[in-house]
Amino acid sequence: MNNDTQSPEAPATKLPGSARKRWLLLVAGSFALIAVAYGVYWTLALRYVQSTDDAYVSGNVVQITPQISGTVIAIGADDTQFVKAGQTLVQLDQADAKIGLDQADAQLAKSVREVRNLFATTAQLQATVSMRQSDLVKANDDLARRDRLASSGAISAEEQHHARDAVASAQSALLAAQQQLEASRVRVDRTRVDNHPDVLNAAAHVRDAYLTYARTALPAPVSGFVAKRAVQLGQRVSPGSPLMAIVPLDQVWVDANFKEPQLTDMRGGQPVTLKADIYGRSVKYHGKVVGFGAGEPDRLSPCFPLRTRPATGSRSCSGCRCALRSILRSSPPIRCR
Repeated sequence: MNNDTQSPEAPATKLPGSARKRWLLLVAGSFALIAVAYGVYWTLALRYVQSTDDAYVSGNVVQITPQISGTVIAIGADDTQFVKAGQTLVQLDQADAKIGLDQADAQLAKSVREVRNLFATTAQLQATVSMRQSDLVKANDDLARRDRLASSGAISAEEQHHARDAVASAQSALLAAQQQLEASRVRVDRTRVDNHPDVLNAAAHVRDAYLTYARTALPAPVSGFVAKRAVQLGQRVSPGSPLMAIVPLDQVWVDANFKEPQLTDMRGGQPVTLKADIYGRSVKYHGKVVGFGAGEPDRLSPCFPLRTRPATGSRSCSGCRCALRSILRSSPPIRCR
């Protein structure tokens, strides 16, 4: 009896030729189906999508500049701080402006009193004219009586001559009073105290002095973050010199540049998807195209920056310019706020 036993080896598993062909056909069919599906998707949707990496976040930069000259005595905000509209950013010395305002107030009060005096003087001159008219009537009556008496020899010729001189004097006095009245009326004719030119001029000086006084405080015109602060305490500033800037981050958009062939089907109002490098591809923003720029800032070019406004709010980073990758449906790209 042979003790050597031979263990049978497991035969190699082999697919029949028909099964192998079925797997190959299945794989090939899957690739073909994927290719067809991709072709259909590209035909229906993907060929209308345009994208670019040449896109940047932009926003308004509001410069804070004084309207008057003055010395800075207080600064209410520093770089990167958030300020609300109306908050005082820079305070200038008010001493000179306050003196000017007090002087203008005093001049207004003086002008009102002078105009009231003009009206009173006019009334007084009117009464003087009436009195001079009465004097002239009396002088004429006296002269008429003396002329009658002189014809009968009851009075001397000298007394008659004095009567004529009195009439001439009364006429001259009346003429002088009338001219003074006319001169006074010219200064107050068709006016009241509140609308007299002298009063209006003094009131305008008060308003001008008040504006100068009010402009010693520089408020924030919009809410936003402070940037580029250049002003220092004790600095003497002049009108138009930049002191700081405010960047309202709720008013930002994206400027994106595209090549000419990509602009063929782009229209305003089309949806836009934005991806920021700073936040990664997982963070998406949605907006729409709001306009096409006429050219680049330094020269006209067929590559147009586009302006879009987002449908939803977006975050942004202060102090950096974030390049965005924008994927646009049915056309263009972007200024997003």
